Amino acid sequence: MAYEFKLPDIGEGVVEGEIVRWLVNEGDVLMQDQPMVEIMTDKATVEIPAPKPGKVLTRHYAEGGICPVGKVLITIDDGAAAVVPAAQVERIRRASAPASSVGVAPAVAAPVVAAAPPPSAPVLATPATRKLAREMGVNISSVRGSGPAGRITHEDVRGAQAGGSRKRAATPRPPRVSDSPDDVRVPFRGLRRKIAERMALSKQKAAHFTYVEEVDATALVTFRTRANARLASQGQKLSFLPFIVKATVEALKHFPQINATLDEATSEIVQRRSYHIGIASATTEGLMVPVLRDADKLSLIDLGKEVDRLASVTKSGKATLHDLTGSTFTITSLGTLGGLFATPVINFPEVAILAVHKIEKRPVVVDDKIEIREMVNLSISVDHRLVDGHEAAAFVAMIKESLETPGLLFLDSV
Repeated sequence: MAYEFKLPDIGEGVVEGEIVRWLVNEGDVLMQDQPMVEIMTDKATVEIPAPKPGKVLTRHYAEGGICPVGKVLITIDDGAAAVVPAAQVERIRRASAPASSVGVAPAVAAPVVAAAPPPSAPVLATPATRKLAREMGVNISSVRGSGPAGRITHEDVRGAQAGGSRKRAATPRPPRVSDSPDDVRVPFRGLRRKIAERMALSKQKAAHFTYVEEVDATALVTFRTRANARLASQGQKLSFLPFIVKATVEALKHFPQINATLDEATSEIVQRRSYHIGIASATTEGLMVPVLRDADKLSLIDLGKEVDRLASVTKSGKATLHDLTGSTFTITSLGTLGGLFATPVINFPEVAILAVHKIEKRPVVVDDKIEIREMVNLSISVDHRLVDGHEAAAFVAMIKESLETPGLLFLDSV
């Protein structure tokens, strides 16, 4: 008998997912809990397993396609379970190698007489945009999207209402890029496309401006060295990031407008009282932002342990949806490739992001004398709609003071 498996409700407001990679072919015999497909949502990449053995009849979406939650993803004949051919077993083994995925409960199966017909083209729109369309009485399926990958924006919905029954001008298709003999074409999908959509949305919505400050980290370098000497017997070692996080959280407590978001639907600024710090991390698949939850409640040692854990699960592709969602403020640490300064893009819908650059020895003037000091630059980009320049500068100044004079803020945490 044929069963339709629908894209499950993954939670966190997710309404659709992009097919990143099929792990099975039509005609394959499935084993119980065998990974079938990798799905990219706004939050993370998830792996959908087979809920029962059977034979793949139809894959309803191609790689790169968008499947709405609740739509049929794959049709399986559960009466066709048989011995899996050796060649397929080997392909399953290779396909199941670690990737950016987390386990997700399988979709509920519903018996049907035959494979369902191909679904209509999916509507690409965020939950907020869909809500706006409902409130304005606009049939969102009739709106042509002008955003990345044809995604429907708030402006598209408002334009559709303003246009009434008039046909909107078709969005011009971008011209195809001409090829040269040595060019290589790589599919623009999965995490890379999701990053592009998020970055474009951030630049479109937030009024970015960047402020840069120089910090004398000499005392911090000495403090960290002493702290690690004390922790060596416990087999622990702190990077500079936990110190940065702790100083940032302390500053956020004094500047709640920077730990906030704008609710455009209600015209309200939502100041967060939780301090969930996103740590922008480079992976082989692209930029990801694991989250240090309740960072204000963690000691330096606990922050260090959680930073290490998140780095490990993110790089290995084992980060969960919980690990990758819910940040209220983001820090991007550029490490040894830090450069002098940058203009980081805000992790929308947050209102600010802090970039930490490389700590290095530089000649500086101290008491009218030139000395070699350990220096580091901090770059903060903020949404000027919510945060004024003076407020951003004062916020960074407080972080600077904590890092330059690592006293009680850090002593109590080691």
